[in-house]
Amino acid sequence: MEIIKKPVGGNIDAMAEKVFMESIKMLGGLKKLVEYRNLTWLPSLAEAAYVVVLKNEAMKTYGEIASILGITEQTAKNIASADEEKVKEYVMGGEERPKEHIAGGLAKLAYRKLKEEKAFESVEISMNEAEALDIAWAVHVLSKIKGMDFPVEKGQLAERLQGIKIKGKDIEEILNKIEYPVKSPAELLHKIKENL
Repeated sequence: MEIIKKPVGGNIDAMAEKVFMESIKMLGGLKKLVEYRNLTWLPSLAEAAYVVVLKNEAMKTYGEIASILGITEQTAKNIASADEEKVKEYVMGGEERPKEHIAGGLAKLAYRKLKEEKAFESVEISMNEAEALDIAWAVHVLSKIKGMDFPVEKGQLAERLQGIKIKGKDIEEILNKIEYPVKSPAELLHKIKENL
């Protein structure tokens, strides 16, 4: 008899987004990441959020997770096995960077907190919550540019991000103010934030 593995809490994308947003909140918010030039953490946090949710909610194996996300099996394992307490100590001002996968540890901390709060019982994130955290647009942009090769020019970004509005502004208006080429996803988010 085949056992069908089904997400315990519901929509995997919504759950991973919630873990991602909680991870950023735990770091002090997107503004804090911009201030400390740690926007390079965002793609890793997004990836780690998916790994943690796929492992714990959808009961996927490391091989399945690697296949779904386009990462190596070892990366999936490193994320899922990160010691969240060591990562927490490091993020809270610890001197020495642990050998743990930092984004993995943060995602696991966020996941655990959300599970304790029973936050996955309703995985739909309200617009008020997203706006209060000021990161919904960043998550949306990152999801649209996933898999893009950087550096990129305006035309490539305009095609991928077409139709997005950020804080009432059309993305095209924002892209017109940005200097090109854009070298990385982190740089793109930083430039968008500067032009809001």
